[in-house]
Amino acid sequence: MVNNDFIKLRNISKKFDDVIAVDSLDLDISEGEFFSLLGPSGCGKTTLLRILAGFEYPTTGSVFIDNSDVTNQTPNLRPSNMVFQNYAIFPHINVQRNIEFGLRKEKLSREELNLRVKESLKMVQLEGYEERFSNQLSGGQRQRVALARALVKRPKVLLLDEPLGALDKKLREEMQIELRNLQKELGITFIFVTHDQEEAMTMSDRVAVMNEGKILQISPPKELYNKPVNKFVSEFIGNINLLETSIIDENDKNLTLDILNIGKQDFNKNIFNSKLSENIFVALRPEDISIKKEKIETADINIKGIVKNVSFYGESTYFYVKVEGINKLLMVSNFVDQVSINENDECSLGINLENIKLVS
Repeated sequence: MVNNDFIKLRNISKKFDDVIAVDSLDLDISEGEFFSLLGPSGCGKTTLLRILAGFEYPTTGSVFIDNSDVTNQTPNLRPSNMVFQNYAIFPHINVQRNIEFGLRKEKLSREELNLRVKESLKMVQLEGYEERFSNQLSGGQRQRVALARALVKRPKVLLLDEPLGALDKKLREEMQIELRNLQKELGITFIFVTHDQEEAMTMSDRVAVMNEGKILQISPPKELYNKPVNKFVSEFIGNINLLETSIIDENDKNLTLDILNIGKQDFNKNIFNSKLSENIFVALRPEDISIKKEKIETADINIKGIVKNVSFYGESTYFYVKVEGINKLLMVSNFVDQVSINENDECSLGINLENIKLVS
């Protein structure tokens, strides 16, 4: 039976002098979950991971792992291990001895040490690399050695602090798949820190978006993308168009909004995921806007514009459209060859009300 509160953080805060890095935070993570902490630099995600690892102690609050209070335990006493961005592989010893390093204090026999090292190398598909040194390994192989060294301790929780950040794009994408497959195979709880939203969305069961020491939303990737709870999350996850709007009329069930350059529209409140304040924006993903040269009859709303830029990305094409009265160019995404529109062409943009999100 899966333990849904396998990791519990309660009222966690961390202050460095006058700076609040983590601010009164609660969090539950399930056993066997691939959980990502996502946010910009300085948002508190690495500090939170270090609190889980025991490298930092919280100013307030408690940390529980597998029903045990580990708040004041040192890292070596916790059922967790950590993989760092810089790998921290010792260059003067070979792969075998690098991986053994964390087991030295466990007083295992040489036979048991060798067995554990082989087991961990098999997990990361590096069997036969025992005698190699770090300068004989590629970046991806060094990353796998760092993973093997963490896994050899057989932790209940693996903490990963931007471990793919030093890899090139192609290798990073390959390692994302390998990491996800490894996590599924082992069933270990992975907690992954990244500022790369594609990375988090690709691998995770759930993602926590952080900013200024707080968690703004915890959701599966699809829900995070389709139902952002506020303006920050909507902008941080993927591309989005934000249009200024104001409330004209409101009751318990419905909203009437005046949307910049579109006019008055009525909405049912139930379709919105966010808590709305006075400062509201209409949010539209680029793929939720249609584009044609002529009026789009199937759309609820048509807007006229002029195409200022066309960017080809292989699987899709982005059109950047100037609409009178709107300061920023609107981004519109279409599949390749779906439309034939060039720069400086006049066009119609079609919007269906069901695709509109409201955020504040």
